[in-house]
Amino acid sequence: MTISRRTLIASAAASTVPLAAARAQKPTLKIGVLTDLAGPYQDIVGPLAVEAARQAVEDFGVASKGYAVEILVGDHQNKPDIGAGISRQWYDRDGVDIVVEGGSSAVALAASEVARDKNKVYINSGGATSDLTGIRCNANTLHWVYDTFMLGRSTGGALVGAGGTSWFFITADYAFGHALTRDVSGFVEAAGGKVVGKVATPFPATTDFSSYLLQAQASGAKVIGLANAGADTINCIKQAKEFGITQTLGGLLVFISDIHSLGLAVAQGLACTESFYWDLNERTRAFSARIRKRVPERRLGMAQAGTYSSVLHYLKAAEAMGIAEAKKDGALTTARLKAMPADDDVFGAGIIRPDGRKLHPSYLFEVKKPSESKGPWDYYKVMATTPSDQAFRPIKDGACPLIKA
Repeated sequence: MTISRRTLIASAAASTVPLAAARAQKPTLKIGVLTDLAGPYQDIVGPLAVEAARQAVEDFGVASKGYAVEILVGDHQNKPDIGAGISRQWYDRDGVDIVVEGGSSAVALAASEVARDKNKVYINSGGATSDLTGIRCNANTLHWVYDTFMLGRSTGGALVGAGGTSWFFITADYAFGHALTRDVSGFVEAAGGKVVGKVATPFPATTDFSSYLLQAQASGAKVIGLANAGADTINCIKQAKEFGITQTLGGLLVFISDIHSLGLAVAQGLACTESFYWDLNERTRAFSARIRKRVPERRLGMAQAGTYSSVLHYLKAAEAMGIAEAKKDGALTTARLKAMPADDDVFGAGIIRPDGRKLHPSYLFEVKKPSESKGPWDYYKVMATTPSDQAFRPIKDGACPLIKA
């Protein structure tokens, strides 16, 4: 595998903290943010996820500590081999202690395996596949923010409850899309509904979804389930409107950046699930006010907020262990991360299960009408809240090899 020049340049990018730290010979924690910097997921993770990681370092007060934190950035280009290659290079050559984010389920699964093989730490916040805490879980990986089970229960369950009893899926043809289709199908069928068809779309190569949408329209399904994300979801919704498709569109993984791109006139009434919203409560508003100094024109979605939360939790655990100890053994550090309760301004209080699943509430939102919005990024109203102990798949049902029956 050849890593592109762009990737190498991105990998070399770091905060200003490590340069001064290197001169002072401080011990240094190295964090690699592995993300999509220029592809279809760049708006839901990408550069804002990097800024979120840097905000976590700043909020933790690393500048006044007796150690330094270096942030490296790599563009996986939504290709698992590139993501795995960057991770190995970071661990073997650059001394990286933890990789965060991931952006794509296929990349997340690959990064998780590298972390296991190298005995380092990986915390996923962008990839959605629930297999990370199921059949593919390991002692070096944590899964933050959301997963396909959570999305299926919240958004899929809500649409079935509203009368969407027959479904046709447009599925991104890789790990995430198939896992999401599988998990949502399970909720549809358990509620007495049926799946009448599905079609897989090449990822990340597809931008024209017209033929797939016409297949979905011809199926007569009440709901067209969009088992994709980012630019793919945006394109599907826009093109469905252009074709005059009147069936309910089930955006199964929708982020606030998608709503911003679509505009309220198009997105109004859409049901979606997120575990973070910048205007949810006083703590989320306080965090959003801080990070606006870095990204004044944008608001973060849940995957980017998850990068902040996971980096902050790692820094707390590493300091509690001692920097030297935290760098020695990734599995032991991951165990410490699981043992510590999590609490931050984006998700509030939460815990991490033995299978690596981070628990916190999920929220079913309805996108506001233009007349209901008070200004830019005022897009959501809460329809339902799923408590943290109910939002995710029960640990006994995941088949995680770490969990003994």
